[in-house]
Amino acid sequence: MPPRIVIVTASVGEGHDLPARTLAAQLRAERPDVEIETIDGLAPMGRAIVAISEGAPRVVFFRFGWLWDIGFWVFAVFAPTRRLTQAALTRVGGRGLLCLVEAHRPDVVVSTYPHTTEVLGRLRISGRLRVPLCAAVTDLAALRYWATPGADVHLVTHSESIEELRRIAGRSARAHCVNGLTDPAFCAPRGKNDARTALGLPVDGKIVLVSGGGWGVGKIDIAVEVALELAEVGLVVCLCGRNERLRHRLERAYGDPARVRIEGFTEQMPDWLAAGDALVHSTGGLTILESIIRGCPAISFGWGRGHIRPNDAAYRRFGLAQVAESRAELKSALVRALEKRGSPDLAYARLASAASIVLAQARDRARAGEEPAGDRHERERAGHDGSVEGRAAPVLAADDRGKDDGNSDLHRQDGGTDA
Repeated sequence: MPPRIVIVTASVGEGHDLPARTLAAQLRAERPDVEIETIDGLAPMGRAIVAISEGAPRVVFFRFGWLWDIGFWVFAVFAPTRRLTQAALTRVGGRGLLCLVEAHRPDVVVSTYPHTTEVLGRLRISGRLRVPLCAAVTDLAALRYWATPGADVHLVTHSESIEELRRIAGRSARAHCVNGLTDPAFCAPRGKNDARTALGLPVDGKIVLVSGGGWGVGKIDIAVEVALELAEVGLVVCLCGRNERLRHRLERAYGDPARVRIEGFTEQMPDWLAAGDALVHSTGGLTILESIIRGCPAISFGWGRGHIRPNDAAYRRFGLAQVAESRAELKSALVRALEKRGSPDLAYARLASAASIVLAQARDRARAGEEPAGDRHERERAGHDGSVEGRAAPVLAADDRGKDDGNSDLHRQDGGTDA
């Protein structure tokens, strides 16, 4: 029988739907007969959770950013209210989400959205979810809700995330650093000139990309102005996502296509990041990872709210991206970034595929039968302080990179970052 996989996502920006789409494509490539259902995990959890998780950010992100700081502290940082929130999510939305998942009778469930991951993890621990759960983790830090003791395995995009993940999910939590949660084109080399030609960009001159993520949030206007102040910048490209209001405003403000190009939502990020000499991005997540893979120096600027703050701190700590909090800092960061473009991260393509880990969960379940969830978690609690060797494929920690891969280490940059 072909394996049945349910992928649970949420249309909150593009950072959750994209991993769901790319994972589904990778699964079909590796196992053509696989049966996949991709479902919106928020709707069955009820209108209140949809309003908080999807509706509220659409207002808060653009008008009341300070509320996102407060909400993040209440719901994710302060332990007493965080525990209440996590329990409430499961109590209010657990039944509906579980019913929808079980209706598809999967062999494995994959969650790409933190709130659904939290609920499914608790359902898994309680024994109500009776199939393996794979938690996809596409942020670098601030991993409450992304990581859960209930997940059978975590699929991470940054090896640096694993230490924090295990503080949340337990030292015995299984984690694999994988490819497959972003466009597979990033696994193939792409020359800068080839990418520029394909996008209709000038071959010569420095190009700065400015991105506000799928929702087009942040101080996009300021980033454009600062980039244009630099004489070496020949072109600024604004990636507005699905924010049509932002796109129209920028088109009115910058009528000179020779120096500013305005783009809406794009599926060509592998080419844009191969073509650009620097990226200014506001929302972290997969776009920063993609810039690292392409060797395009990244600067986090324009929306350091809520979960972005600890991600910015981690970018600095691990030297993965520069962080700017003012016009002056952004200008200095851009000057440094444009001095030398980094080398592509060739190690990304050599990572295990996310699909192979998911399919292995399905095979293990089919061969051995499912161990009762209560027994499994009792065993894991008993071995909470023990080693995970033998239960999970080894994963490179941040301090261990470089022992095997030489100059193409995962996430190594040649310049343009703050260590």
